Amino acid sequence: MHWLIANGYKGKIDLVYIDPPFATGGVFAVDADGRVATISKSADSEVAYEDTLKGKDFIDFLRARVALIYELLSDNGSLYLHIDYKIGHYVKVMLDEVFGAESFRNDITRIKCNPKNFARVGYGNIKDMILFYSKSASPIWNAPKEKCNDSDIARLYNKIDANGRRYTTVPIHAPGETQNGETNKPFRGILPPKGRHWRCSVEELERLDAEGLIEWSSKGNPRKINYADDHLDKKIQDIWEYKDPIRPLYPTEKNLKMLELIVKASSSPDSIVMDCFCGSGTTLVASALHSRRWIGIDKSEIAIETTKKRIADLPFFENEKEYDFLTIDNK
Repeated sequence: MHWLIANGYKGKIDLVYIDPPFATGGVFAVDADGRVATISKSADSEVAYEDTLKGKDFIDFLRARVALIYELLSDNGSLYLHIDYKIGHYVKVMLDEVFGAESFRNDITRIKCNPKNFARVGYGNIKDMILFYSKSASPIWNAPKEKCNDSDIARLYNKIDANGRRYTTVPIHAPGETQNGETNKPFRGILPPKGRHWRCSVEELERLDAEGLIEWSSKGNPRKINYADDHLDKKIQDIWEYKDPIRPLYPTEKNLKMLELIVKASSSPDSIVMDCFCGSGTTLVASALHSRRWIGIDKSEIAIETTKKRIADLPFFENEKEYDFLTIDNK
C-alpha cells in the first residue's frame, strides 16, 4: 500500500472492503485436490495463510494497514471491515481512533452459517460482523433496497381499500414546531399537534386529499395513504443473511452477493475499489461485474492464483495483459 501512496493513489479510492485474519490462531490450507481445510488437512495440503497473530500484536498489525487505507480513501470513501465477533469490539475501538468515532456508520451482523448444536456452555455462533466507516460525513451512498415478499406486504400494508388494494397510513406531521411558513398553517381547519409541524405544505396536503390519498379517522384525524403497489421495495437493514460458500475456492471465501451489495451501495461506476486482503478475489469479481475499477493485494501465492483464475473466468475477460497481477506483501 505504500507503493500505491507513492504512485498517486492517495485520496483516489472510493471503497475498501477487507476480510483480514480473525486472530483465531488457526492455519488455513488447500489440499492437492483443491479442498479447503482448516483443522483437518491432508499431508499434501499447502498453507494458504496463517492466522497466528493475537491480542495487541493483531490490533497493531491491523492498525498499521487501516492507517494506510485511510490515506488512500477519497473524501467520499468508505471502509467495510469484516471481522469475527471475538475480536471485533477491540477492532472497533481502533477504527474509532483512526477514523474518528463520528465516522462510524454501522455494525452489520452477517449470518454466516446454519445453527450449530455444539455441546459447550454458550449460545451457538452463526454470525460475524462488518464494521462500516466513512471518511467524511458525505460518502458515496446508493441506498440499497430489496423486494418486499408477500408476508412483508401483508404485515406492512394491513388495510385493504374498496378496490382490493393493500395500503397503510402514516402521520402527515413531524416533530418540531415552525413559527412561520407553510408547514404550520391550518389544514382543513386543523393545526399540527403541539410540538409538531406538517410534513409538507398545506397546498400539497390539499392536493393529496383531493386525490384520495388522505384517510380521515372517525375522530377527524388525517393520515397519508401509502399503497403497497407503490412501495414494493424496502430498505436493507443491518442484519444480513449471506452464508459462506459450501465448497469455497479459498479459505474463508465470502458470499459474492454480499460483496455486490457493498460495491453497489458505496461506490460509483467510475470508482476504484480495493481489497488488500483479497483472498479468493470475491471483492474484485463483484467490482468487475459492476464496472468498477479494482485493486487487489495479498501476500499468499495461493490467493493470487485463485484470484487470477476467477478474473480470467469472467465472461467479459479478454486479455490478461490488461491487468497487473503481482504477489505483493501486505504492507
